[in-house]
Amino acid sequence: MTQIDFYILPDDHLVEPLRYTCRLIEKVYRLGHGIYVHCADQAQCQQLDEMLWQSEAASFIPHSTEGDNSPILIGHLSPPDHHGEVMVNLAGDIPNFFSRFQRVAEIVPGRTEERTKSRQNYRFYKERGYPLNTHNIKPTNR
Repeated sequence: MTQIDFYILPDDHLVEPLRYTCRLIEKVYRLGHGIYVHCADQAQCQQLDEMLWQSEAASFIPHSTEGDNSPILIGHLSPPDHHGEVMVNLAGDIPNFFSRFQRVAEIVPGRTEERTKSRQNYRFYKERGYPLNTHNIKPTNR
């Protein structure tokens, strides 16, 4: 059964969702897992793509928005063909293909008014019996 992890960003707005997503992607990638990042739209895909390219040279993260064999795929329309280990959900809504992943990471925004979708997602997963974890993220200087 798919493991669901909620990463709750601090409400002081010091940790931006996309910046935290880059850190999470790097950590998961370094552990050797394939990752699919499900974005809300094409603009968010492009923004995340640019942020990953701008990361430090020593921490280069191979990724793609084209659906090739890159270990990290960023998309927003349809499920990937081969990324079945970890999905990071930035779209707000839960994609209907989430359960084909071993783990799903839900990024919970710091702004209280933006957390409604995350609360709905939590209820959805809980009502269906998925194993849930929550991680309260502390602000960093990075």
